[in-house]
Amino acid sequence: MKLSVIIPVYNEEKTIQEVVRRVLAVPLGKIKKELVIINDGSTDGTRDKIRSLRLKNKLIIIDKKVNEGKGAAIRDGLKKTAGDVVIIQDADLEYNPDEYSLILEPLLMGKADVVFGSRFVSSRPHRVLYFWHMVGNKLLTFMVNAVTNMNFTDMETCYKAFTRKVAKKIRIEENRFGFEPEFTIKVAKMRFRVYEVGVSYSGRDYEEGKKINWKDGVWALWCVVKYGLISNLRENA
Repeated sequence: MKLSVIIPVYNEEKTIQEVVRRVLAVPLGKIKKELVIINDGSTDGTRDKIRSLRLKNKLIIIDKKVNEGKGAAIRDGLKKTAGDVVIIQDADLEYNPDEYSLILEPLLMGKADVVFGSRFVSSRPHRVLYFWHMVGNKLLTFMVNAVTNMNFTDMETCYKAFTRKVAKKIRIEENRFGFEPEFTIKVAKMRFRVYEVGVSYSGRDYEEGKKINWKDGVWALWCVVKYGLISNLRENA
């Protein structure tokens, strides 16, 4: 069995090498790993860091000249994957690759088609940060649940793992952070079996490089309307 790890990267020169090192070091028994790294038009030293990684490891690299966003990077990355299972890994060290075995377990047992690594159903360590980010996340997750009749706790989580069947069937349209509600709503509507697993979270503040902002939250809200409410109306028309 093979695990494809998709790593979108934008201006993460300080963390990308450590993320790749940790992912490669994760012990998964007989499961082989392939890493698909998408440099999404970085303007710092990220490109050079990735090139040095390529010299030492067998990696699949997509080097984009212009920043298009996380959704576009994942869409491009999916075209290059060959794994039986795919997982999304951010390049900022907020999520711990050592928890892959927890996330993959429902997939490997044949219980799930999709697994979300939830930050809100875990007793694992969490850095205390922004109150309004949490409120926004819970509001968006609530709205996604309302339009899908599901009970997600953390729709915005980075850790989304899914089978090859899901990767082939889903079509990602959003270029930026709208990927999160789009993916969540689509897998729910397609009746895939979805599990959640609690994960730890070492969040960053804006001085440390955090990129998501209130504008992304507004767009995510529109995506809930677009892929949830409007789509439901069209399906029932």
